[in-house]
Amino acid sequence: MTTRDLDHRDRCAIVGAGRTDYSSRSGRSVLSLATEASLAAIADAGLEPNDVDGIVRCDFDVVAHNDLAHALNLPNLSYWGASGPGGSAPSGMMAQAVGAILSGQATTVLVYRSMNGRSGFRLGKGRLQGQAGAIGGNGSYEEFFVPYGLVSPGQMWAMLAQRHMHTYGTTQEQLGHIAITCRERANANPNAQMATRGLSLDDYLSSPIISTPLRLPDYCLETDGACAVVVTSAARSVDTDKPPVLIRAIAQGAVQGMQPGLASPALMREDPLSLPSVTVAKRLYQRAGMGPEDIDVAQFYDCFTITVLVQLEDYGFCQPGEGGPFAASGAIGKGGSLPINTSGGNLSDGYIHGMSHIVEGVLQMRGESTSQVPDAETCLVTSGLPIITGAMILRKAA
Repeated sequence: MTTRDLDHRDRCAIVGAGRTDYSSRSGRSVLSLATEASLAAIADAGLEPNDVDGIVRCDFDVVAHNDLAHALNLPNLSYWGASGPGGSAPSGMMAQAVGAILSGQATTVLVYRSMNGRSGFRLGKGRLQGQAGAIGGNGSYEEFFVPYGLVSPGQMWAMLAQRHMHTYGTTQEQLGHIAITCRERANANPNAQMATRGLSLDDYLSSPIISTPLRLPDYCLETDGACAVVVTSAARSVDTDKPPVLIRAIAQGAVQGMQPGLASPALMREDPLSLPSVTVAKRLYQRAGMGPEDIDVAQFYDCFTITVLVQLEDYGFCQPGEGGPFAASGAIGKGGSLPINTSGGNLSDGYIHGMSHIVEGVLQMRGESTSQVPDAETCLVTSGLPIITGAMILRKAA
């Protein structure tokens, strides 16, 4: 076995991408949404449902593999898998699809995420159910936070934002520039939830604080909708309708002392700003044979503005502590050195747990984005933090 046999670089491609409308009340089942997005992705690839022989889902998705396989009437299903937790899943889901194809377990894999994130189960809502169930053991440290009222991701990320401000002098206005940049991209995207709602710095600074220092525009949207992509081998991708988007590399990782639980236990690390994206960035660039200087556009997982700011640093686009000034400089805008979240992202397009970032990455590499970056040939796509995470680099096929 050669080194090349163990290398997934450019050996698989995304050949189809689909999504539903995003809304605050779909009035539909999550299975219906998943089916619509999946059929759109399959049709986008010029394929039929019976061409699909693999399915990968998020472990938070209530639509099971067999539910979707039945709805799509898939006769040849030979592989199914799941990844998580939650927002960290999309890159891991794609990694499973690549692994299934390269190991010969499947030839054409459908990856999907479906959720009624506003009208149904609201992931960002402060809640005791589930988290409180970890009290008394079960391998989670959430029990050290829930009794004191720290019950939502926004509260945890607000504490990390305060730590970044205290350590590096990051300002409220610098976070605001991230929110405004994503809103500008959504204003150019007629399919975005915030397509018609502008956001100025004055608007941002006068918006209500939800959890100090995070204001309403610092929070991602709550969205009903679904996204899906179709993955196959690079060799087979030449026979599909749309230009294939090569998966240059994927990486997942954690940090030492990651702490058990979904989010808040990350605060128990010796340095709470020590995030797994640092580890993943090194691994990803090594696998890709690239560095941050080779990235033309990025789709950063943006559950909160502070999440984008720390990833700008962790993925090497600026030094630790310089994320705020980098964002405020205009570098992340459409005409900047690193345009980000060109559909509007989780903050202003729609929150489909990070799958929408992969769809937008595909559109950028095809030249089909509503905020197309001229001559873009590489796209970084990241997944959620802070416990474990993943990321991938997409590349325009020659």
